[in-house]
Amino acid sequence: MGISQSQYRDIMFEYEQTRMQNQRILDSRQEDLYRKLPELKEIHDTLVELSIDQAKYELLTPEDPARSMEEYARKKDALLSRKAEILRENAYPADYLTPIYTCPDCRDTGYTEKGPCHCFLQAKILSLYENSNLSGILEQENFSTFREDYYDDTTVHPNLSITARENIRRIREVSLSFIEHFDDVYDNLLFYGATGVGKTFLTHCIAKELLDTAHTVVYLTSIQLFDILEKNKFQKEEPGSASEQITYMLGCDLLIIDDLGTELSNSFTSSQLYYFIEERHIQKRSTIISTNLSFSDLRERYSERIFSRFTGYYDFKQIIGSDIRIQKAITE
Repeated sequence: MGISQSQYRDIMFEYEQTRMQNQRILDSRQEDLYRKLPELKEIHDTLVELSIDQAKYELLTPEDPARSMEEYARKKDALLSRKAEILRENAYPADYLTPIYTCPDCRDTGYTEKGPCHCFLQAKILSLYENSNLSGILEQENFSTFREDYYDDTTVHPNLSITARENIRRIREVSLSFIEHFDDVYDNLLFYGATGVGKTFLTHCIAKELLDTAHTVVYLTSIQLFDILEKNKFQKEEPGSASEQITYMLGCDLLIIDDLGTELSNSFTSSQLYYFIEERHIQKRSTIISTNLSFSDLRERYSERIFSRFTGYYDFKQIIGSDIRIQKAITE
């Protein structure tokens, strides 16, 4: 899924504003220097007349275009050379009166002859960050700040038969593989474990990697998700806003539902959760869920048809260890 139409319009509006701002700066420079140095205004007017005369000549006398172009180029170069000379003599850069572009590659249009410009891609990524609900936090929580030393490497977990550190290393590799093959392989992850063992941190790591490659990512706690769904169903005074959010959430490349199980459990939340899981599965859109609930808790809390979707569609990964928040508080 690419950016939405409204996101695209916002980006192109920013380009338009940039072009207008740069044009205002150029107009101000021209007005100032043409008043101080009238010869520059004369050169500008002569260049305009020369260009118009050349266009007329080529239209009316097409039999000798090379000769006419050679003469036009000679006169134009002489005028531009004189213009640069005047600017240098008055301590201005030679290009002071040339068009101003924030991005010279696309001339602030967002596109080059080869397609979208690199600046457009960057604007797209920034827009995706803003719509992910993760802007800011990913600067602190990403794979470059991932620390496995918060996980014990001395005690073997009785069920997993490995230490917490070895376990998180394996899950990190699973996460990196999920990212690497994201565009080729449909997959879903479910991280479960005790509070503070790094489940949310890991979803942030994955989200950053995908956002930085211009994928659409939406992060929501389960409470936020069901709040939006409830507003869409029961609060009709703001038509469109919640439904647009839901459309975006259903269609985004990656949906992250954090802290599943903290929402109020009732028939509405159960039916909506089932709908989201099933709809994104049909579309082959990946989802990551994190929860403090154990495997057995998930079975007890949710209906059999929801739990069967969990086990059928998701790769369960248990994260073990001590509460990292407490460890940080002690060390800091």
